[in-house]
Amino acid sequence: MKSEEIKAFLLHLGHNMWCEWLPEELMNEKSIGNPKHVPDWKLACDEALWRKTTDMLIARGMNMVLVDVGEALVYPSHPELAIPGSWSPEKMRNEMRRLKARGLEPIPKLNFSCTHDGWLKDYHRMVSTPDYYKVVDDVIGDAIEVFDHPRFIHLGFDEERVEWQRDNNYFVSRQGELWWHDFLYTCKCAEKRGVRAWVWADMGPHKPEYVQRCPKSILQTPWYYDAYNAKLSMDQKVNPHWWKLQNMLDLDKHGFDQIPCGTNWIGFKRRSMGVNGDDVMGLVVKFAREHLGPEHLKGFLMAPWTSIKDDESNAKNISGIDLFVEALKIGAKR
Repeated sequence: MKSEEIKAFLLHLGHNMWCEWLPEELMNEKSIGNPKHVPDWKLACDEALWRKTTDMLIARGMNMVLVDVGEALVYPSHPELAIPGSWSPEKMRNEMRRLKARGLEPIPKLNFSCTHDGWLKDYHRMVSTPDYYKVVDDVIGDAIEVFDHPRFIHLGFDEERVEWQRDNNYFVSRQGELWWHDFLYTCKCAEKRGVRAWVWADMGPHKPEYVQRCPKSILQTPWYYDAYNAKLSMDQKVNPHWWKLQNMLDLDKHGFDQIPCGTNWIGFKRRSMGVNGDDVMGLVVKFAREHLGPEHLKGFLMAPWTSIKDDESNAKNISGIDLFVEALKIGAKR
């Protein structure tokens, strides 16, 4: 019997995945020099908007919410990772139970990519040390416990390459056997607690051995965002983003379960051409349903990549819900 298709939507409670956490005397915008790398000093989430948005997900038929936790939780094992406004374990547990009771399955998302781990504060500068490994294990255990032992936990691992950190004051990027050691260690921290590890799959095209070495137990999410051409051409000479589509095909060929991800976020290429992102999610759904085997295509993920701190930022989430609902109608009958 085929399981229900996952219709997952990414919402942010935490947002410090794109920042630097420097020594206290440098922690101001002028010293850092790059405003986009300044962390949120308090939790960037309006709770009334959070309720409104999650209620809309339920009303529009979504069955999963992927919660970007990061600094939003006061981790029992590491309360030093919290910021003003971080939710207590009791508050987080109660809200996730409320959503689950209404049919929306909450899945925690952390990110252990060195490009997106600002939420780990000073531990970012301790990567691959005994202290770091302990923190990784501890916070994964905390998230699993607070979310009442979900069936998945998303561990991130996207974009860990030097070019994504080149403007930072401090950067660290693992490669070779060290990357594999830390990646597999982190996934095992979830699996030993009976929870399936879920990751972004975009490291695959940068690591040719990925499909051979990555365990099939790890749920994969390839993504397709910033293509500025309106059609998903199968001709790699025409489509400049072919590698993202090839990634989906390679994962499918090698028997990985996957949940492809689209967006209504507008990347720099689309912005430069004055093109919006309203067609992307529909293109992802159409491509996946036409070219991936149904036994491994577990569903889809919509990721607007915005906060819920005010109406302006949350508007991208609201419009993303409508676009996702429409996209899921494409090719619904296989």
